[in-house]
Amino acid sequence: VVTPGLVTLPAGSRVADAVAAAGGALPQADLSTINLARILVDGEQVAVGVPGAVPAPGAPAGGSSAALNINTATESELEELPGVGPVLAGRIVQWRTDNGTFTSVDQLQEVDGIGPSTFEELRDQVTV
Repeated sequence: VVTPGLVTLPAGSRVADAVAAAGGALPQADLSTINLARILVDGEQVAVGVPGAVPAPGAPAGGSSAALNINTATESELEELPGVGPVLAGRIVQWRTDNGTFTSVDQLQEVDGIGPSTFEELRDQVTV
């Protein structure tokens, strides 16, 4: 980006908003690996790469270094996860209401509709 560093955005902002707030992408920046429509999570860092750049150690693909906290995420934020639509996001929030906070990511498997394959997709993208 033109002006790297911390940007402050309103809740519900998207990755594209963060890139724009940082002055936009540099001409050589490769935005093809970044989901510009994804809603940001407070405190996350978005790496806007250039061809051949090496992502920061431990950073998941897609430019985000922050896993989504399933204890604080809104239904809208949960819907950004792979395999999670409005119904499943609602069930995750309802599980929290009924059972309290998740103490382990593994407890997602207790949510109706999260089977083994969905859980495997989510496991590395969420935290408690």
